[in-house]
Order: sequence, then C-alpha cells, then structure tokens
Amino acid sequence: MERKILLNNIAVPGIRTFEVFRSTGGYLSVEKALKEMTPDEVVEEVKMSGLRGRGGAGFPAGMKWSFIDKKSGNPRYLICNADESEPGTFKDRYLMEKIPHLLIEGMICSCYALGANTGYIYVRGEYKYIIGILNEALRETYAAGFLGTNILGTGYNLDIIVHSGAGAYICGEETALIESLEGKRGNPRIKPPFPAVVGLYGCPTVVNNVETLANIGYIVNNGGNEYAQYGVGKSTGTKLISACGNINHPGVYEIEFGLTVREFLFDEKYCGGIKDGRKLKAVIAGGSSVPILPGELILKTAAGEERLMTYESLAEGGFVSGTMLGSGGFIVFDEDACIVRNTWNLARFYHHESCGQCSPCREGTGWMESVLHRIENGQGRSKDIDLLVSIASKIEGNTICPLGDAAAWPIASAIRHFRHEFEEHIQNPEQCSLHRMEEFENLKI
Repeated sequence: MERKILLNNIAVPGIRTFEVFRSTGGYLSVEKALKEMTPDEVVEEVKMSGLRGRGGAGFPAGMKWSFIDKKSGNPRYLICNADESEPGTFKDRYLMEKIPHLLIEGMICSCYALGANTGYIYVRGEYKYIIGILNEALRETYAAGFLGTNILGTGYNLDIIVHSGAGAYICGEETALIESLEGKRGNPRIKPPFPAVVGLYGCPTVVNNVETLANIGYIVNNGGNEYAQYGVGKSTGTKLISACGNINHPGVYEIEFGLTVREFLFDEKYCGGIKDGRKLKAVIAGGSSVPILPGELILKTAAGEERLMTYESLAEGGFVSGTMLGSGGFIVFDEDACIVRNTWNLARFYHHESCGQCSPCREGTGWMESVLHRIENGQGRSKDIDLLVSIASKIEGNTICPLGDAAAWPIASAIRHFRHEFEEHIQNPEQCSLHRMEEFENLKI
C-alpha cells in the first residue's frame, strides 16, 4: 500500500487555494496546536516522529528545534529554506507551486512551537513565479485569520514574509542564507555560534527546508508516533524524490522509506526503467553533491543486499561503496552517458557557485574544472587523474561550509568507480563520441 503524506491531495482541483485546501482538512493542525497544545508539546511530537531534515543533511528536526535559545529574551525566528539550488532537485518547487498552503500550515505550527512571531520563506532567485503563488496563499491565510494578530482568538501573533534570493547556490547553506536575508553578501558564517543561538539579526533562529516544514501539519494532527510507523528504522515517514536523467518517467515521487532502489528505478509506478531500453550505468542518489555510484552498487550493497531508499542503506559502505540520500535528487545515467563530461559539468557548477571565502574551495574548484576540461577536450595527461584526487582531498573538510565537500565528493567518487573512463579519455581521446562538441570548441579556461 502506497502511503502519501505530502502529495495525497496534490491532484485535487483548486488545491492551491485556501478554500479548497481547507476543505481537505487543511489548517486543522493550526487549530489543534494553538488551542490544545503547548509549544513544548508540539516540539515533543516532532521529536517522537523521527522527522529528519529533508534539505540534505538529514538532521533530526525536533532535536534542532530543541536547541533554540529560550533564555536570552531575544525574538526568535523561523526561516524556511526554499533556496532549492541543488542540481537534480526540484521537489520543493513542486510543493510550493502545487500546494503552497501545506507549507504555510506547517510553518504556522512550527513558529508556534519555537515561540517565533516572524517567519521568512527565502525563495531561490530563479523561482520568481513561485513568489507570486506564495504571496497569494499568504494573503488568503491572513484574510482567513490564520496569520496576523490574535490568531483564532488565542493571543498568538505571527507574520510570514516571502524574500527572494538572487540566484546563489551558496545561499542554500543556512548561515549564508541568513547573511543574505540581512542584506549582506551570502558568505557562510563560522560556527559556533550556531543559528539556534545567534542567527537572524543576532537572534535565535531555526532554518528548515520546505519539505521538512510541510510534514509538520500531519505530525501535529496525527501524532509523532503515527508518523514514525512509516518507513524503516531511523528513516521515518515518507520522502519526496526528484527523479531525472535517462529514465522513462521523470518527475517528483513520494515514497515510503524502505522501498528498494531497484523497484524505484524500474517499477512503472516510479521511474519506469531506463529510457529506450538501455542499460543502467550510474546514479547520483541525493543531488549533485553526493558521491556517484555505478549501477551494481546502487542496486545492491557491497555485501550483496538489496539497497533501500533510506538514509542508512544508501550510506552503507561509506564513500567507498555507498553514497547519501541528501536532498533526494535522483539523477540516472544510462550506458551511453559520459561520466567524464558529466563530472566536468558538475565541476564547472561548483567553481561558479563558490563564494570564494575559503582558499581551498576558491582555488581548488577552479583547478579541478580546468583539469577536467583538459581531459574532456583531448589534452589530458596521465598524471591528471591522481592530481584531481589530490586536489579533492585538500578541499574536503577544509572549508567553512559544505560547498567544498560538495565539489570534491562527485569528482573523487567518479574517479573511484569510473577511473577507466578517465584513462580512456587520456589514452584515446577521440573514442568518446561526446568529445569536442562544437559548442565547446572555443571554450577557454
């Protein structure tokens, strides 16, 4: 039986409007939380649910909430991180576009739990049209009395404000997002202090992803224990997966944790198999920043067990034979895909998006892009492969924020699992059909 928490009503005509969303049971959790529960009780339900952050790190949401400073007396803030910039990930956009009130409902309950009277939705700069959708949904919510002063006569006040970013990947990192929201350049902060103590405007702040917050209404309505019944082990509930690449059915899917990767890839309900009957070559399971795995390792662990769509199963084997679920950006490559070219493309992205604050990332990402460009364009040297591994190792773990790791892991894993392709590019540069495409003929790095 398929379980749906987030997408259960996605196909209901007019679900984007307050009236229709309300008719499906929307905002009942707000009434329950504000009238029947204390803020601490809401936090405890989220803890019991086992809900983990859906933005990539997978940190337990309830535990993150419990860290917020309640002693300083300063205002507290909740920020929804809607800066969905991870290549291969588009499930947050889908939620905001199709059913925006689900996010707003979750934010109201979350702000109440945190003691916050102001919430922000920080939207990726390229999602301009989403801002209009969110603002219209907020207008309806204010008009219905679920936002503003004295909500539902409970004495609780809350404003939610939509803020547009300027299209910087680095602002997906929570402290860079906070800097940007304050009107500064989006550079990550050194931690500690953590945002839960010193965040937006120097006040206690929690930053949660869109999908994370969209789950809160269900948890409040049904209880944390009920939510925890879904899934497997510490991977509780359901997960939205953005599936793309060489598959028959790209799109956003809500899966219950514990589904096998094989079923997700080949079942007609999900990806529907590899496009045009080709063979599976590799998968990036959690957005571009996680290690790539060859087909045999994404389907089964090194121990021969079926790989599951869970945080734990995908990570089994570490970075030697495992990967990460991350943000759920599932990028599939068929047998004809060029791993070298795709790795170079990712390197170009991370070089472009590095904020330049940390020397290893600022210099290393550019160096890796240059070397990969050389290899892809038929001018590679045998020592370049080990050079790339060395550069990646110097970046990993040596930067303020995870962008350095995000740039290093794809390259290191691509060489670990597909070294022979890099060697073939160097030894027989004309053999790759994707070499020296006309559009890149004059590209200079």
